[in-house]
Amino acid sequence: MNRIAGAPISWGVCEVPGWGYQLPPGRVLAEMHDAGLAATELGPDGFLPASAAEQRAVLARHDLHAIGGFTPLLLHVPGHDPAPEVEAVLAGYGATGSDVLVLSAVSGRDGYDTRPELDEDGWRTLLGNLDRLAALADAHGVRAVLHPHVGTMVENTADVQRVLDGSSIALCLDTGHLLIGGTDPAELTRQAPERIAHTHVKDVDLAMARKVQAGRLTYTEAVRAGMYRPVGHGDVDFAAIVGHLRRRGYDGWYVLEQDTILTEEPPGTGPPADVLTSVAQLRSILDAA
Repeated sequence: MNRIAGAPISWGVCEVPGWGYQLPPGRVLAEMHDAGLAATELGPDGFLPASAAEQRAVLARHDLHAIGGFTPLLLHVPGHDPAPEVEAVLAGYGATGSDVLVLSAVSGRDGYDTRPELDEDGWRTLLGNLDRLAALADAHGVRAVLHPHVGTMVENTADVQRVLDGSSIALCLDTGHLLIGGTDPAELTRQAPERIAHTHVKDVDLAMARKVQAGRLTYTEAVRAGMYRPVGHGDVDFAAIVGHLRRRGYDGWYVLEQDTILTEEPPGTGPPADVLTSVAQLRSILDAA
């Protein structure tokens, strides 16, 4: 079975302050269902009700399964213990049936346009926290994955390799953030398919990504300008990625997650056109693999 899911960020719902117009969950979840998606990540704090039981009820009304979600944490600061935050998140996972904890090593700054340099103490702290939190999640029956992400402490190819070499945590293969950060996601999938346990599917305009890499555009400016494209309309080699994952026996989710910034509520009542395009193209790629 092709496990295709959605994420609220494809509807512009994001944890970053001032990101853009935030659509209500009722519309987002209804449009996910109408697009034929089977499940969703939970979205940022405040998107769904705080109570896990209420979250479960809301998702059930839209016939959507809960996967888990994106959890941004300070992981590199000596003396700061992220475990209590993770325990609080995991406490609600059982009630919703969520089983994937997507960790992101945020910088401590708002947004994803800049990040500090990480020193050796910071790296030791970050890598130790990754293994510790993965074990904590495992004790709850949840798989923790580390999400390389633009503007976080794990962004570029050297960062990703350091995580692979220095910890045992699995990765969230975010095809867009990896490419923007300078890593070919197809090549990473070829080299380390055994470390990939979750996939965020987004296509990217590589020419615009290179402007972000060169500092000619901030990440936010590039997202607003349409750096993320529907699957099949950018420069990510999804056929190769799916092929490498399938040969390794990957059975995780493919989460359509095309970062979008809205300035107002879009007209109409159906899913965004980009989501429908991406769902159709991803199904075609998965069926052909």
